[in-house]
Amino acid sequence: MTYARVFQSGNSQAVRLPKEFRFDVEQVEIFRRGDEIILRAIPSTAEGIMDILAQLPNDFMATGREDPPSQKRESF
Repeated sequence: MTYARVFQSGNSQAVRLPKEFRFDVEQVEIFRRGDEIILRAIPSTAEGIMDILAQLPNDFMATGREDPPSQKRESF
């Protein structure tokens, strides 16, 4: 397992990434997934988005999704 060092940089916390984890972009997307913090290059094309979608597990939404019942509303 590879580790990274966490340190303070001004008022921000920073992480020094090992060489093999370097990004080739100037900005990354950051988000939490459970107790993980994920960093990834921001997809700028449809191809990039398709690559991200391809990483979803095979059983993603296998049981479908639960939609609320339709609402009756007045016509415009």
